[in-house]
Amino acid sequence: MDTRGFHHVAIICSDYDVSKHFYTQILGFPILQETFRAARNSYKLDLKVGDHGQIELFSFPNPPERPGRPEACGLRHLAFTVADVAQTAQSLEAQGVSVEPIRVDELTGRRFTFFKDPDGLPLEIYES
Repeated sequence: MDTRGFHHVAIICSDYDVSKHFYTQILGFPILQETFRAARNSYKLDLKVGDHGQIELFSFPNPPERPGRPEACGLRHLAFTVADVAQTAQSLEAQGVSVEPIRVDELTGRRFTFFKDPDGLPLEIYES
C-alpha cells in the first residue's frame, strides 16, 4: 500500500444546521461543497482542513447515538494541529465552547487539550 496521507474523515451529525455552524463558523473550516441528496434526505458538506485534509459532514434522519464511553472500540477522537493551543482554546471558549484544561504530552512535550462538537464527538487541538 502506497499511502500518502488521509483524504477525509466522515462525521454524521444529529442536527445539520448546528453542526454546520460549529464546523464552519466556530472552527472556521472553509466549505468546499454542499450537496443535498434527496433520495437519502441527507446533506453532505465537504470542509477543507489544512492543505490536504477534509471533513465530510453528513446528516441522516434519526442517526443512532454515539457510544458514550471514550475508550470504546473504534475512532477515539480527531486531533487538529494549531500554532498555539492556549490561544485557540481561549478563542473557542469565547465562542461558548467548553474546553478541558491544557495538558502537556509526556512523550513529546507538546501542549494539547480536548473539547467536543455539538454531538459530543471528542476533538483535540495539538500544538505543532
